Amino acid sequence: MSRSILIAPCQWQLLVRKSRFVCHATRVDRVEQALHFIDSVRDDSASHTTWAFRIGSSYRSSDDGEPAGTAGRPILAAIDGQGLDRTVAVVLRWFGGIKLGAGGLVRAYGGCAAECLRRGERAPWVESVTIEVDLGFTDLGTVHQLAAGFQGEKLAERFHPDGACLILRVPADRLPDLRVALRDATQGRARLREPDSTPSDD
Repeated sequence: MSRSILIAPCQWQLLVRKSRFVCHATRVDRVEQALHFIDSVRDDSASHTTWAFRIGSSYRSSDDGEPAGTAGRPILAAIDGQGLDRTVAVVLRWFGGIKLGAGGLVRAYGGCAAECLRRGERAPWVESVTIEVDLGFTDLGTVHQLAAGFQGEKLAERFHPDGACLILRVPADRLPDLRVALRDATQGRARLREPDSTPSDD
C-alpha cells in the first residue's frame, strides 16, 4: 500500500463527557525527532500525554497511565489506518470527572487522532536516498541542473581545491537514470557514491 506523509503540523480537539482530548501531529524522520516533538507539546496541566509514532518499520506508543492498550495503540492504529508514515501523534487528555471505560477511551483517543490526521495536509511518500557527487568546478553548473531535473534536494555543498562535493537527496527510483545522466553530461568526470559505498563513475 502506498503511504503518505504530513506536510504541515495539524491539531484537533474533541470533547467526550467533559473530558477534553487534544491531538497534535507532525512529520518526523527519526525517533529523536518524534521524542522531541512529544516533549514540545507536553502540558503539565493535562491528566495524560499519550502518543504513538510510525517511522517505516519502527513504531512505538505510550498509554501514559491510561489502562493498557486504550490510548497508544489506538493512536498508532489511526496513523496506520490513514496510510501515513513518518508521523507522530500526541493526544493530551484533561480528565472531566466522568470515567469513560476501556471502550470509551479507545474510541476517544483513536477518534481524536484519526480526525486530526484526516484533516492534515499530506503528500505521497517517496522513498529517497542520499548520495555524494564529487566533481570539478567546470561541471558544477551542469550537475546542479541535472540534480534539479531529477527532483534532487541539495543537503550540503563542500568545496575543495579540485572542485566540490555535493550531498543530494534524490528519489530512489530516479537514481539509476541520474547515474547515467551524470556520466554522460560530465564525460565520466563526476563520481557518484552512496554513503558507505565506493565511488562510481560508470
